[in-house]
Amino acid sequence: MKKFYFKCRTCGHEIEGFKEWFANNQKCPQCGDNKINTIYSTPKEKIKELISKDARPESLWHYFDFLPLENKENIVTDGEGIAPIERWDFFEDYAKRKYDLNLKVFINRNDKSFATGTFKDKGGALAASVLKEHGIKEYVVASTGNTATAFAHYLAKAGISCAIFMPGDAFSDSMAHISTYGQKIFHVQGDYAYAKKVAADYAKKYNVLMTGGNLDPLRLEAKKTQVFEMLRLMGKTPDVYIQALSGGTGPFAVEKAFNDFEELGIFGKLPRFLLSQGDRCAPMADAWKKAKETNFPAGWEKDYPIYENPETLIPTIATGNPGMYPLMGPLVKRSGGDIFPVHEELALDMIRLVAYERVIKIGPASAAGLLGFFEALKRGLINDDETVFINMGESANRAYGYMHKAAYTIDEVHTVDDCEHFDRSKYKDKVWAPFEKY
Repeated sequence: MKKFYFKCRTCGHEIEGFKEWFANNQKCPQCGDNKINTIYSTPKEKIKELISKDARPESLWHYFDFLPLENKENIVTDGEGIAPIERWDFFEDYAKRKYDLNLKVFINRNDKSFATGTFKDKGGALAASVLKEHGIKEYVVASTGNTATAFAHYLAKAGISCAIFMPGDAFSDSMAHISTYGQKIFHVQGDYAYAKKVAADYAKKYNVLMTGGNLDPLRLEAKKTQVFEMLRLMGKTPDVYIQALSGGTGPFAVEKAFNDFEELGIFGKLPRFLLSQGDRCAPMADAWKKAKETNFPAGWEKDYPIYENPETLIPTIATGNPGMYPLMGPLVKRSGGDIFPVHEELALDMIRLVAYERVIKIGPASAAGLLGFFEALKRGLINDDETVFINMGESANRAYGYMHKAAYTIDEVHTVDDCEHFDRSKYKDKVWAPFEKY
């Protein structure tokens, strides 16, 4: 029996595996749709062993039996997939002090992923391994930054050439990281939607396989393992799941894990998805607000704005054409969740706060996700005695410009007479001030 197969969500046609999937340009050969489920022959009960307290995983591949790779000899890894999940008491104290809520707040520290410090590393590792298994030597990726960095890293380890298309506002630090791997960057002078179009044209012109986007099994199946890690490290699944939203692979992957193991009764209920978008490019949040205000009329999920060339402070999550909204909106609604904007100008304040309280340097997408917690509290979207899980995005490694802007303690001096006595604790009020009045 084969380890896994794909089943088209639209017509039910069964696809043997990646060989057939790739040969049909990652579309169902029966109906032409690109939405599939990955179905495994591994007994589902085995997940209990993998998430037990005695398990000592070294990487994503601890969950090999529930990942779409046939042979372990093709694994490409850098210790990804087991980023620690930490409990942040200073977030809990804030919720108690300001809103009288008793919460347990857990942070998925993707910034500690061993490869590139981003939650895209799991997808990059699985993609590189599957492409290696099928002898594919070239690949095309369109990305605002984090996916590009992760895929460039892992495909380079696998000896696979990766042509990466990034929009005009992509961070220069991200492009520098990718370039040093020897992968090709095409810096497209346009927004992310246009970069994806140019990437697709390139893939067609040179007959090269291109990443399939947010529902690509190479990304979805890897990211679902975060649910396994929740159970292994937290002992339960959360009431609330928060992350910054661009396309939405994370929430889709969480739902996939819940659906796959629903019959075991160990995953509880699907968490409420509370998803934040930067307010300078928030098409899903804007569409959701309109649908909510009109009581979700028929066809609401297909009614969304498209923003061309958005000017944003956080380009890594700026997707002006929210093509996944027709699926993301209903998922959030089923979960009882919400989609809302956060103030991008507060990203620097969040970076300072986290650096002060936890001595962690985070990137702007991480800041947007953490801001989602504060905004959700303000909107009354979190209840007393709930467990909150925040899927934090990335480290500061590819956005050093933000670090320069976030710096606030530098004094230029000439002699000791210019130096005032220093007490670090005096900065506490300063870093908390923007959130105490939030």
